[in-house]
Amino acid sequence: MHELVLHLDPGTRRALDDLADAQGRTIQDVAEEAVRRELHEQGVLVRAVAERLAAAHADLSRRLGE
Repeated sequence: MHELVLHLDPGTRRALDDLADAQGRTIQDVAEEAVRRELHEQGVLVRAVAERLAAAHADLSRRLGE
């Protein structure tokens, strides 16, 4: 596993500590899950934009490929 150091402001760190404590998990586990979830959500958004752009420019792409 690779190491990543996050510099969090005190309020964010307290919130992370509190959430991890409430869930009975480590702060590392909570942070890793949050990063995975954000990456997934952003990936879904990026794919949706790419699909809309491809559809909007399909005719141009087809003509350029001729």
